[in-house]
Amino acid sequence: MTGQAFITAQNHGYGIDSQSLPPGWSPLFVNANDGTNEGIMHNTKPIFTAQFHPEAKGGPTDTEFLFDAFIAMIKKGEKESIFSVMPKKADIPQRPQVSKVLVLGSGGLSIGQAGEFDYSGSQAVKAMKEENVRTVLMNPNIASVQTNEVGTKQADSVYFLPVTPQFVTEVIKAERPDGILLSMGGQTALNCGVELFKSGVLQQYGVQVLGTPVESIMATEDRQLFADKLTEINEKMAPSIAVETVGDALKAAEEIGYPVMLRSAYTLGGLGSGLCGSREGLEETARKALATSCQVLIEKSLLGWKEVEYEVVRDVADNCVTVCNMENFDPLGIHTGDSIVVAPSQTLSNEEYHMLRETAIKVVRHLGIVGECNIQYALHPSSLEYCIIEVNARLSRSSALASKATGYPLAFVAAKLSLGIPLPEIENAVSEKTTACFEPSLDYIVTKIPRWDLDRFHGMSREIGSAMKSVGR
Repeated sequence: MTGQAFITAQNHGYGIDSQSLPPGWSPLFVNANDGTNEGIMHNTKPIFTAQFHPEAKGGPTDTEFLFDAFIAMIKKGEKESIFSVMPKKADIPQRPQVSKVLVLGSGGLSIGQAGEFDYSGSQAVKAMKEENVRTVLMNPNIASVQTNEVGTKQADSVYFLPVTPQFVTEVIKAERPDGILLSMGGQTALNCGVELFKSGVLQQYGVQVLGTPVESIMATEDRQLFADKLTEINEKMAPSIAVETVGDALKAAEEIGYPVMLRSAYTLGGLGSGLCGSREGLEETARKALATSCQVLIEKSLLGWKEVEYEVVRDVADNCVTVCNMENFDPLGIHTGDSIVVAPSQTLSNEEYHMLRETAIKVVRHLGIVGECNIQYALHPSSLEYCIIEVNARLSRSSALASKATGYPLAFVAAKLSLGIPLPEIENAVSEKTTACFEPSLDYIVTKIPRWDLDRFHGMSREIGSAMKSVGR
């Protein structure tokens, strides 16, 4: 009825043949993967059934609303129908009409930004080709999968140019694409896209941003906007203040109380961030951070809390799935890139897992993400208290790890979603029979262990912290 898809706990002993229903009865739910019946309803009387577990004690809580529907029907009797209490159909925007798309790569190879985004871009080009959309790839990394012989055969045009507003503008002038993908090239591509949007270049040449709107990207990257967005839906971050000068950073720290965590906006790999236990330490860290970023966030330190991430996918029809979650071996205070990461999480209870899953979907919907993103949490080690650290509205290192761990091709699916294709209409790349609208079974365990090339960086401090130092894993 609504076109929405829900993730449910399943226990099929039998199924009803929808074709055999007597007059007055209709299917209520249909399995998106095999077309089998998942529930029926009476067209005029307050009666309905579900062939799954809406109580969700062992799993997702997506269909808890059925209990609200049941209570509403009891109170109002035959005057109430299931139609009036079902979630309303999402307003699905028209699919973007694009024939040529500019895919931004990750920029020059650097520590913390390399192969993961190479993988993302390659998958995006492959997905666009499947949908008969021509691609223009900008990537200065000559020795990469995207730009080797296989990659150049996939993309229609490849430009070995820096991913900067100036060069991207020149490519737009020459190629005249009608769409641009920002989420496949890490922080470099994202920042570049935001600048092009703000300067009016994209509007001037009629280039539409595919997937997550730029306004949503800015809401996740600007620390103050992000905090305001979370407040709107009563979700919590650590107490924090966004500032743009060293003096304001010191005032903010006095207000919050030491120790504080400093985080930079619009940066990758925790660049410039750090835990500051004193005024002197904060002054030095803030000066360095503001040399590379226009804004920093001073927040209360949650050192010692668990750090957990969820990879979330959302389509234009408001369908959401959490493809993978992972947990840092080290507590909060060590950057994910410098920590051993385990997927799926090993120390979360069922209650904690689903509490954070529900929150992730709620936040991603409110932010208006279209495609893939990851949300990072700080979770108190001995209670259900949590804080949202950040949302990355793009593919990331974690996305590549999640794709390998689960077999779910996040970048490929995200590229299709950016073209306005709903999740139930995208084929599961593994089975080639079911849809991409599912959450992989937790039947795997994967660890990511960082690697430091310390012999190449003489004189470097060997202490790890909130700014990433590893070169890979």
